[in-house]
Amino acid sequence: NKWRIVFPNNERQKKAWDHAARFYSGNRIQTTKYTWLTFLPQNLFEQFHRLANLYFLFLVILNWFPQVQVFHREITMLPLLVVLLAISVKDAVEDYRKYQFDKTINSSKTRVYDK
Repeated sequence: NKWRIVFPNNERQKKAWDHAARFYSGNRIQTTKYTWLTFLPQNLFEQFHRLANLYFLFLVILNWFPQVQVFHREITMLPLLVVLLAISVKDAVEDYRKYQFDKTINSSKTRVYDK
């Protein structure tokens, strides 16, 4: 049994706290980076900030022009797709583990000390 301890504010500061608390969503812990809707665009945005991924994307785009085509178009896309898929799976698993840990922390019992 691990307990979190929460210390409330003084009664003198309650009015100021009530006013300030309207601007906060609560004291729920959230360390996840993605949601279901933002996973694909945000993950792709982060992955294409890496120079190696941009290089492979440049090769894929360049290979679509018949004048400079060296390999088949599908073969050029394969390394980029494999890397993007592997990193996406790794990020999804990591973010899901963070979600599970946040869920256990947020549902843990707390003790509140009150005068």
